[in-house]
Amino acid sequence: MRNRRKSSLALATALGMVTLASACGSSSQTSAGGAGADTSGSSVKVGVLHSLSGTMAISEKAVVDAELMAIDEINATGGVMGKKIEPIKEDGASDWPTFADKAGKLLASDKVAAIFGGWTSASRKAMKPVVEGNKGLLFYPVQYEGMEVSPNIFYTGATTNQQIVPGLEYLKEKGLTDVYLVGSDYVFPRTANKEINAWAKANGMNIVGEKYLPLGDTNVAPIVSDVLATKPKAIFNTLNGDSNVAFFKELKAKGNTPDQIQTISVSIAEEEVGGVGVDNVTGHLVAWNYYETTDNAKNKEFVKNYKAKYGATRHTDDPIEAGYNAVYIWKAAVEKAGSFDVEKVKTAAKGLKMDTPEGPLTVSDWNQHVWKTARIGQIAADGTITEVWASKAPIEPDPCLDSAAWAKGLAEGEARAECDAAKAAK
Repeated sequence: MRNRRKSSLALATALGMVTLASACGSSSQTSAGGAGADTSGSSVKVGVLHSLSGTMAISEKAVVDAELMAIDEINATGGVMGKKIEPIKEDGASDWPTFADKAGKLLASDKVAAIFGGWTSASRKAMKPVVEGNKGLLFYPVQYEGMEVSPNIFYTGATTNQQIVPGLEYLKEKGLTDVYLVGSDYVFPRTANKEINAWAKANGMNIVGEKYLPLGDTNVAPIVSDVLATKPKAIFNTLNGDSNVAFFKELKAKGNTPDQIQTISVSIAEEEVGGVGVDNVTGHLVAWNYYETTDNAKNKEFVKNYKAKYGATRHTDDPIEAGYNAVYIWKAAVEKAGSFDVEKVKTAAKGLKMDTPEGPLTVSDWNQHVWKTARIGQIAADGTITEVWASKAPIEPDPCLDSAAWAKGLAEGEARAECDAAKAAK
């Protein structure tokens, strides 16, 4: 309980600082374009805000690379509405108040037209009131727990019904119905596991344990010991950052193999496999919407270009691809709108269709999420991920899980109000 209170206090402190900053004018509200975005010259600024240091740098640095690659490609073909994109890069430092502060700086001082940023839900929650208060735009590239529809955020990663639920369905299909939940102690794992418990209760799955670590904590031995003593069929893993490295090393060191206790992770992709150690995760499962091995012509081109730019040993992965897509979604919406004005861009993005490395992509006509194909993958010995299951078609995003009877009552308070408001404004 002490760790949970500590994480909750950290996020509450961040949100309190955001509220104070907005009230004091460091993120002052102005007119069209988001905090008075300056589009008068030959270029337009955008923010690139991720953790370049701290526990989340293991994941976020590569997303920065993808976003910058998209910007370079767009600039090489004439930019957006004839203007070159000028990226302003900032370090969120794996610290939620820093994300809020940097978002305010990008919008109010740098006068960016949009921000591409974040990984953890805590970082997104910290930026959310800043972006909303400044009437700006944030493009958030990572899968998350749902229960949010901000009018000023585009969510280019998966929501619950596009990743976590398909992962649970796959485990059930394989008979792995005794499941232990392991997660980092912040909003995404806590909310995701609340949803997992509700799904499990309605679908004949037994949750046999549930433990959390502070984000980045590597003291995994007590949790691994409890997991092994409990003997679940599978672990549903929502750890993030450096904790994953320690967790999988300890699991292997204690003699576990995927044949004994399988894991399915929702925050380990190709970029993290190398950091965790491929020998520690070979044979384990992941749930995403894109892999480097996704078989289509657009992806082959994307992978080729990414490796040519950053090195043959680098891998693409789901958040990398979603960050790359985010820049192109913004470009397409701006050009469709004929304007950098935030409200016009949001309207133009409704129903927008694109061919992307993950396949056909459609922006929702009401919740600013995207339709996505669910994919379950297995980590191979060479560090790539082999797709072992995929949904038959892209899945419509349902951030408040309103289409699921088992989820009744999960969306409440602010989440319920945001989903209802977005539907009403459709």
